[in-house]
Amino acid sequence: MSQPSTVTETMPSMEDFAALLDESLSERDRLEGTVVKGRIIAIDNEEALVDVGLKAEGRVPLKEFATPGQPPEVKVGDQVEVYVERFENRSGEAVLSREKAKREESWNRLENAFQTTDKVQGAIFGRVKGGFAVDLGGAVAFLPGSQVDIRPVRDVGHLLNKQEPFQILKMDRRRGNIVVSRRAVLEESRAEQRAELLSTLKEGQILQGVVKNITDYGAFVDLGGLDGLLHVTDISWRRVNHPTEVLGVGQNVTVQVIRFNRETQRISLGMKQLEADPWEGVELKYPVNTRFKGRVTNITDYGAFVELEPGVEGLVHVSEMSWTKKNVHPGKIVSTSQEVEVMVLEVDSEKRRISLGLKQCMENPWELFIEQHPVGSVIEGEVKNITEFGLFVGVDAEIDGMVHLSDLSWDEPGEEAVKNYAKGDLVRAQVLDVDVEKERVSLGMKQLSEDPFKLAITGVKRGDRVTTTVTEVTPQGLEVSLPGGAVGFIRRSELSRDRDEQRPDRFAVGEKLDAKVMQIDQVGRRLIMSPKALEIEDERQAMQEYGSSDSGASLGDILGAAIRQKQEQERNQG
Repeated sequence: MSQPSTVTETMPSMEDFAALLDESLSERDRLEGTVVKGRIIAIDNEEALVDVGLKAEGRVPLKEFATPGQPPEVKVGDQVEVYVERFENRSGEAVLSREKAKREESWNRLENAFQTTDKVQGAIFGRVKGGFAVDLGGAVAFLPGSQVDIRPVRDVGHLLNKQEPFQILKMDRRRGNIVVSRRAVLEESRAEQRAELLSTLKEGQILQGVVKNITDYGAFVDLGGLDGLLHVTDISWRRVNHPTEVLGVGQNVTVQVIRFNRETQRISLGMKQLEADPWEGVELKYPVNTRFKGRVTNITDYGAFVELEPGVEGLVHVSEMSWTKKNVHPGKIVSTSQEVEVMVLEVDSEKRRISLGLKQCMENPWELFIEQHPVGSVIEGEVKNITEFGLFVGVDAEIDGMVHLSDLSWDEPGEEAVKNYAKGDLVRAQVLDVDVEKERVSLGMKQLSEDPFKLAITGVKRGDRVTTTVTEVTPQGLEVSLPGGAVGFIRRSELSRDRDEQRPDRFAVGEKLDAKVMQIDQVGRRLIMSPKALEIEDERQAMQEYGSSDSGASLGDILGAAIRQKQEQERNQG
């Protein structure tokens, strides 16, 4: 029998298997906690099955492959990087994480950017205490609220999920902390823009800007590195009470540089300067004494502003608002946004002022009154008010007339006569005068009856010889009465030519006394009399009739002859 041949086998020995196993396990240990490349071999139930080699597969949620705000974009066959946490769990699968892979990748990239002070791209995706969370492409960073923008930002809605450059301020990989700043990037960019803008900026230049902040007096506009003030008066030609009526924060605006101080770098801007000035030729558009319709834009204590066209306003002074309402606030006559008809009273194009009248477009009640109640007519009205200088009587629904104290009574002093009336009394009066310009109606109540003084002096004129009766003796002279009932006064110095006879106490009440009428005092309602003037007149006549002292006759002889002749005439008449 032949001996069996000896066959040499190449199968690994038990020692080789042990070595291979050790090598495989060692490889697995080395790869755990690292990022490896894998291939998606299946997608099921919102998970991707990833083959990472070494006969290991693991599942990764699809959402870990998505960027914030975007759906995942992966498919079977795609090569992906994942983080190996363990190569085998209880189910025999590898525990993989795309999130941790992205984080590891990001940290490496971010650490390099931090060392070189390079900017990094990221997107704000949420709010956290004290600031916001930023996705830096796998790593989440903290953005403090003060580092969002150059100025405080209340709403970051316009920045959410939008790729923006950030500057890394601080990193701690061990603790997983990253602090970034968007403001630092903006300030750097702003400084560059500022330098460029300053080199070319000049007055009259037209620029594009963004409203950054609004105050009561205007708006600050970012011109790209420099801020300019757009004052409220330079926003529009028409009245703007508050900038928010026209502008909003973040609004893009076109502005013109009005003033630029290169030393202080202060810039004054204007928007209305880009439009035609509506005040050009305003005198031709709005001639004096013409009527126009306008809209009430503002009401003050002293009047109301009326817009005639956008950018052109006129003032209706409170005195030009109503013919009769004098002490009423303008807000009681007109209201904001009300359309009114006004008359142009005055135009000053240099001062950009137009004076308007509201009452001039209404019927003048004073002119109407004088048409219906001419001077001399009698009206009836109610006593509306009593003052120290007279009565105010309502003559129609809007107008009051005044009865002066001196026109209340013929006989009583005004101060006494006014006591006979009370508010609400119905009285009659005569229209004495109507002053349309001064808007006054003068009335009289005593004029409704004949003047008793006028009746009493009927037939009496200045220079007449009158026999009077003494009614009162005073140190200053004599009070006398005349036959018709008029009263008169004789001053002490007018009692006689003889100074010794100028004594009022020589006379008694009831004594008759001839005197000459020297003056008719209409105001004092009495006659000024003089016996002295009568003596002088009698003497002059006697001298003419009986001779003069130059002829040798004494004054006593002349007067004696005159007296005897007079007595003889009286006897003959008797």
